[in-house]
Amino acid sequence: MAGSSVDTRVGPAGAAPGYRPSATMPFVAEFRRQASRRRTQLALGFMVLLPIIILIAFQFDSGDDDRNGGGEFASLADLATSGGLNFTLFSLLVSASFLLVVVVALFCGDTVASEASWGSLRYLLAVPVPRARLLTVKLVVALAYSLLALLLLAGTALLAGTLRYGWSPLRSQVAAELAPGQGLLRLLAVLGYLAVVLLVVAGLAFLLSVTTDAALGAVGGAVLLWILSSILDQITALGALRDFLPTHYSSAWLGLLSTPMQTDDVVRGTISAVGYATLFWGLAFWRFTRKDVTS
Repeated sequence: MAGSSVDTRVGPAGAAPGYRPSATMPFVAEFRRQASRRRTQLALGFMVLLPIIILIAFQFDSGDDDRNGGGEFASLADLATSGGLNFTLFSLLVSASFLLVVVVALFCGDTVASEASWGSLRYLLAVPVPRARLLTVKLVVALAYSLLALLLLAGTALLAGTLRYGWSPLRSQVAAELAPGQGLLRLLAVLGYLAVVLLVVAGLAFLLSVTTDAALGAVGGAVLLWILSSILDQITALGALRDFLPTHYSSAWLGLLSTPMQTDDVVRGTISAVGYATLFWGLAFWRFTRKDVTS
């Protein structure tokens, strides 16, 4: 028809005019999208609820001095009720070995596999969103929620513990009493190291997420492999081989509480965690950019 025309121009790379790969799938949009998911809300909600549950549980203390032979754990529980910093440390201690592992595996293992199981992954790539950008955005958002979960747990424990037990020096079984200000700095260092150690879980879960279409398999597989590594680390017959297990330095944060601080294992653990996480993420990108996405 006269007076009408169709713009058939294409960009230098054959794309439509104005198309910019870097503008597809913005971080904020993905962050909001994940925030609307029920698993995100439940996971973050439980991070807030757990310290409150622990606090309530302490109110049922029978007052028995030997706590029925509770041993080391009972003494840690005694320290937990001596101040907000100590309560926060106890909450992290009981959560670090399993609960935080599950939460990080959930955020990083579900992010791509769930899209594949819903059949929406291929439509995201058809927008088109470059594969590397899709993975980058999803990984950054998953890591952001993992960090948020850790901060919510520690922040809620610190607030609830301080309101209930007061602002007191930090005490532990491996150090002398630390003034509240110094104790808070030590606690922040512990949080930072835990975040670094959990990068291994994030990397492993993310790799499994791009390998399988079953989100439960990716999450469960990462958790089971972490538990397996923890079990192998207890077998002294393995000798020096244990040093190469991703969980070998997972408890090195205890050295941050000693007087003076013991940072040798913290440095080794940081190098190990970053190395494993980088390897797993590299394999995930390599696998996904070559994968035939049909779901």
